[in-house]
Amino acid sequence: MNLLEILSPGCIKAPLDSTDKKAVIDELVDLLAGEGRVGDADALKAAVWARETTRTTGIGHSLAIPHGKCDGVSDLTMAIGKPANPIDFASIDGKPVKLVVLLASPIDRTSDHIQALAKVSRLMAQEEFRTKIYSADTPESIFELLQQHEMAASDAG
Repeated sequence: MNLLEILSPGCIKAPLDSTDKKAVIDELVDLLAGEGRVGDADALKAAVWARETTRTTGIGHSLAIPHGKCDGVSDLTMAIGKPANPIDFASIDGKPVKLVVLLASPIDRTSDHIQALAKVSRLMAQEEFRTKIYSADTPESIFELLQQHEMAASDAG
């Protein structure tokens, strides 16, 4: 899976305006809706928040991957947000979050959804990449890092 197939530069915001978990989720869903990637933003917000309240998506390494599936989404899509300052996401390691990657998919695309979650997790487990993306301060620089990574991965594969 190539993350650039589900992400466009317009779906990245750095810095985010929001300063708390729920507002960040809403802001990223609104970003997807503004790019025409979500038909029903309210349904997606409800789905992502329902998932978040069952168990935190703050997975450690200063990363959160909130995600949800609903009928208001026609294709797997992704938004990335970088808070102006690290925010509390009730992460499993107790550390604040420096990057939020929101994934949204139709209800019937479970396999793609899981593949995207796994890809983001593997990518962010790489300390060198994590350091670079946490120091990136514009949507363009974040997208460029992902482009470089995906090109290198396709060259290696």
